[in-house]
Amino acid sequence: MKKQSFLGDDYLLSSSLAKEIYTKYAKDMPIFDYHCHLDPKAIYENKPYLNITRCMLVEDGKGDHYKWRAMRFNGVDEKFITGDASDYQKFEKWAETVPNLIGNPLYLWTHMELYRYFGITSELNKDTCKEIYNKANDILKTLTPRKIISSSNVKCLATTDDPIDSLEYHLKLKEDKTFDVKVLPAFRPDKFINIENDIFNEWVQKLEEVSSIKINNYFDLEKALLSRIDYFNEVGARISDHSIENFLFEDYNLEEIDSIFNKKRNNISLSSSEINKFKSCMLVFLGKSYSKYSWVQQYHIGALRNNNSRMFNILGADTGYDAIDNSISIKSIGKLLNCLESTNELPKTILYSLNQYDNDALLALIGAFGSNVKGKMQLGSAWWFNDHKEGIYKQLKDLSALGTLSNFVGMLTDSRSFLSYTRFDYFRRILSSYVASLIENHEYPLNMDRIEKIIKGISFNNAKEYFGIEF
Repeated sequence: MKKQSFLGDDYLLSSSLAKEIYTKYAKDMPIFDYHCHLDPKAIYENKPYLNITRCMLVEDGKGDHYKWRAMRFNGVDEKFITGDASDYQKFEKWAETVPNLIGNPLYLWTHMELYRYFGITSELNKDTCKEIYNKANDILKTLTPRKIISSSNVKCLATTDDPIDSLEYHLKLKEDKTFDVKVLPAFRPDKFINIENDIFNEWVQKLEEVSSIKINNYFDLEKALLSRIDYFNEVGARISDHSIENFLFEDYNLEEIDSIFNKKRNNISLSSSEINKFKSCMLVFLGKSYSKYSWVQQYHIGALRNNNSRMFNILGADTGYDAIDNSISIKSIGKLLNCLESTNELPKTILYSLNQYDNDALLALIGAFGSNVKGKMQLGSAWWFNDHKEGIYKQLKDLSALGTLSNFVGMLTDSRSFLSYTRFDYFRRILSSYVASLIENHEYPLNMDRIEKIIKGISFNNAKEYFGIEF
């Protein structure tokens, strides 16, 4: 039996045409990572990692929780994931886990990371663990976050930032002429929308402090948030981001919203209707504000967060204990979009559903809000639990069937790991194979000039145009 090569030049490329499309039009395109969770402080300080564990798995309680989940699936004790085991012991447990991940994108991603940034071609497993650990650590003595970003051909990235953030490190990066990658903030106001959460009043107090606006009522809250939007805009923000969960749109008037806000400030419990009205009002207010600044808003829909209360109490949020919800109201999203559209204040919008079976419903919905702006309403890329091969194929097929694939703004990392830029190559190979399959099935003509424009657009050019960032 002929031995099959692992990775190599042709992995995920289904045919000679797919290889040609990928090699000519996708492989060397720059990267615009318009949604990630990278730390701007780490980018600015640019310190080398102590070892591969700190770079690939976990550092100071933060890291790649995709990999943490896989280790838990494999029965690894938490001590070796986020606990007090040594860095080498944690990497060793990951090495023992990796060979079991057949069919999981983490298997490919791990080896893509090892090959791209460390030149390592052997499989990571228990037997190769120590050799790979030592070799990677030698390279990490000079491989810093900025070098990873630059060597990945990243031209621009947008982090995820709370309205109260000082943006200190964004400002420093903006002034740093030695680093030519744009690092932009993105406005994430969830804590001011989710009025039912215990931390709401604490965050309002912090907003008072950073905005220098006394917040005595709901209208003061709007003024304070507007001041922060203006500040973010001055620093370079052009994007907002929302996680929409447990949301039902309800009609409201501003007098009752002010009353709801005052009840919360006085620690009076709110009804579900009051919560929904407040969220509806805030999302409309913010959408209109983004429109004035020509920002793009993103709605990440359908996350079911922090399901394991015991581990949440130990580790906190974003540690691998989230899931996919199935209770999103498409009707409510439609009412929200319509409320913005009715006054001609609907900004460019990207909708992502964590439940991929919502794709058709969302595409049908956003088709009702088309305009004279090309690609104004977007179905976001396969996100989080869906950014594996089949999930990406499904998103591309759904978008092709009910939307306009050629206008798609493409991939993002949504990651806390600098090594995750290999996922753009993963996506571009799948995209090339998908487009090639349409041609080979006689569903689209073999017009390589047009294919070049489509592939380069989805890889980078569409996002550059859509977000209006100058390079």
